[in-house]
Amino acid sequence: MAINTSNVSFRIDTDIKNQADRLFAELGLNMTTAFNIFLRQTVREGSIPFSITVNTPNAETIAAMLEAARIVKDPSVQRYSDVEEALMELKR
Repeated sequence: MAINTSNVSFRIDTDIKNQADRLFAELGLNMTTAFNIFLRQTVREGSIPFSITVNTPNAETIAAMLEAARIVKDPSVQRYSDVEEALMELKR
């Protein structure tokens, strides 16, 4: 079964295209696949249907991750062998 395809050509700002290429690559897509997904879903739902996003942490989350990394490396931080031991410490 042959699939009928058509070429679509349009102009877009170079910076936006490059940003989109990088984003799609992070999502495991190329530009053609991303546009096909978008168009199929648009037709299915009769509207602009969704956004595909990279889960980029905000500043607070990044700060928490950096603090967690620091704590892991800090030998003076109290360690517990299991959850029960940590809970016992909290009850003191």
